[in-house]
Amino acid sequence: MPGSWDFIHDRKPKPLREYLLDEFAARLSADLKTWPLPIGELDPALGAKWAHLLAPESVRPPKTVFNQGFRLARWELERQLDALDEYMRNERWLEAGIPPSEKQALLFVSAWLVEQLLALSESTQGRVDRRALVECLERTERLSSRV
Repeated sequence: MPGSWDFIHDRKPKPLREYLLDEFAARLSADLKTWPLPIGELDPALGAKWAHLLAPESVRPPKTVFNQGFRLARWELERQLDALDEYMRNERWLEAGIPPSEKQALLFVSAWLVEQLLALSESTQGRVDRRALVECLERTERLSSRV
């Protein structure tokens, strides 16, 4: 007769790194469901730049802003600065269907994602490297796309 805890015996152990990336991705995905995005500390100069996006009454940007925000964050984490520069210089967000009025929201979402992931690396004293941060970003994107 199977016991109520037999499922634990059948589960394979998960490496700590995988567990950490999965949990952090789940947390980021949950945060991405809220608007405005949660901010811990804000530099006064950046606060002025993003104030309209952080106001409680601000309207959530369209899904394309988040999709492209993930793209920009990935390039930044991978240090693909040429791709970022080309995207911004040639206004590729317009081709993705993002109106000029949402450009600041795109930059905000991208910066928010990068900052959250870099904070993970910092809190683990660099044990979570950039490759793992990109992997975590991809996990977050997959979880967020299910919504």
